[in-house]
Amino acid sequence: MAILEGLPGGLRVDKGKIDRDLARRQAGYGRGERMRLESDKAEIICGLYKGKTIASPVGILIRNKDFSLDTQAQILNPRPGHADLAGILKYGFEGARPVLERASARSTAAVVAVGAIGKIFLAEFAIEISSRVLNIGGKTTEKETRKAIDTAKSKGDSLGGVFELIIKGVPCGLGSYVQFDRRLNARLSYALMSIPGIKAIEFGLGFGYGYKSGSQAHDVIGYSKGKGYYRKTNNAGGIEGGISNGEDIVIRCCMKPIATLAKPLASVDIKTKKAVLASIQRADTCAVEAAGVVAEAVSALEIADCLLEKFGGDCLSDIKQAFSAYLKRISQ
Repeated sequence: MAILEGLPGGLRVDKGKIDRDLARRQAGYGRGERMRLESDKAEIICGLYKGKTIASPVGILIRNKDFSLDTQAQILNPRPGHADLAGILKYGFEGARPVLERASARSTAAVVAVGAIGKIFLAEFAIEISSRVLNIGGKTTEKETRKAIDTAKSKGDSLGGVFELIIKGVPCGLGSYVQFDRRLNARLSYALMSIPGIKAIEFGLGFGYGYKSGSQAHDVIGYSKGKGYYRKTNNAGGIEGGISNGEDIVIRCCMKPIATLAKPLASVDIKTKKAVLASIQRADTCAVEAAGVVAEAVSALEIADCLLEKFGGDCLSDIKQAFSAYLKRISQ
């Protein structure tokens, strides 16, 4: 169950777009058997009238076919790289079963569902979000990455990788430098790092800034009558001083390999304290492509929040008027 609050009245919600993103999250080469078990469809149970938002919370239900937690055996051999052991110790559990159910990326189905509505809202302002895989296990072509995934699966191993997120159409002026927690890059970073398995992110040139001089790194400013102010390059990745600068927002995220291995690593039995192999659970071999879909969702919600903060949030037509007036002012 997911609840999305803060939408204005008057936004038409296409359930088909939600279901398409849910299907994209389940797809991608290297996904595991649960993706074949579940067939995610969104059930919108409140918050719409004749297909449009009414400014009250929107509730979305996604049913699980696999939910019999109480009947499943406890897990005493925590997995390296997972929340298992830290969760057991923090919350005083007898084993890892309640940890892995909540820490699982299964929860991202709900995130993708509400994020799809965020994308529908942003499309009203010609803002589009997409993602693409850059590498998996260091391989960059589709043929190479599929072969690498097949090899990892045959060895009982898993793979991580890097994907790129591109947000087009964001006007100059979202986010702020006046307080640390209002910086757009900080807000997006928080959202993206909340995705299970994401270990590093960079904006634009990112770590490449550490190898450049200022004269090489910073984006020269230009102006044209039809276009207004613009940057001649986009090393900043669309954000300067915590504020969107009108260029594409470009972010790269690194996802670690899946923690569950068919040929598990060494662990310790939490009852006997003896050395054992880690638990083997149902898992993907690689989920980098799916993580990109989740990244689109959390980014859409964050950009939508920033847009509503700047232009108001009660009625879609009022927001559009304020948005258009702002674009006219900054283009002069």
